[in-house]
Amino acid sequence: MRGAVLSCPSEHVEQREFVSWFRKTYTARIFAIPNGGKRGRATAAKLRLEGVSPGVPDLHVPVWALWIEMKRQKRGSLSADQRDWRRYLESIGHTVLVCRGCEDAEKQVIDFLDGSAE
Repeated sequence: MRGAVLSCPSEHVEQREFVSWFRKTYTARIFAIPNGGKRGRATAAKLRLEGVSPGVPDLHVPVWALWIEMKRQKRGSLSADQRDWRRYLESIGHTVLVCRGCEDAEKQVIDFLDGSAE
């Protein structure tokens, strides 16, 4: 079919699949940071007062001081807030992985645990 475009899964789908794999593979706890999404002004203001901070990576594994920012396989780049959080977290000795889809996230976590992560 001419001009057919292969579907690129959403960040939500990629993250959901990665978290499922992670929880089946490791006993370490992982949790999501719900900073994204569309919100009304009142809700956004309330969440900011509660500590929501733009740019915090999507996932955290506390025992490994590991943060994971999920992106789609294609497109998507770090925002200025995300770059700032990455610099800060790395400056205090944490690791931040920027992963393009579930398979890339799986590979990067395995490499991180093998000590070969960049």
